[in-house]
Amino acid sequence: MGKYLQVFMTVDDREKAEIIADRLVEKRLAACVQITGPITSVYHWKGKKERSKEWLLIIKSDENRYSLLEEEIKSLHSYEIPEIVASPIVFGNKSYLAWIDDNLMGTNDGAEKDKF
Repeated sequence: MGKYLQVFMTVDDREKAEIIADRLVEKRLAACVQITGPITSVYHWKGKKERSKEWLLIIKSDENRYSLLEEEIKSLHSYEIPEIVASPIVFGNKSYLAWIDDNLMGTNDGAEKDKF
């Protein structure tokens, strides 16, 4: 497996967040997607200060899948320039990282669910 990543992205609607999360997990581009919100984002856009209600998605994946994951998000996202940023997971519980591997590869049958 490649290096593990946490990918952060925002979307303006809870339903859209659910759709993107489901698609990424179904396609094994993400082992897990956490959705939190609503959050408030403050930023400049096209010369004006904006304030928006958004939902934050925290996506567990790896370097090998990042390009496909980004493509998939862009194909589903409504923003002109969606936030998609990745941070490496430098350290982590070895069992959890193995669980990410299993889920990205499609080898987790759910039997380990109770361990978390």
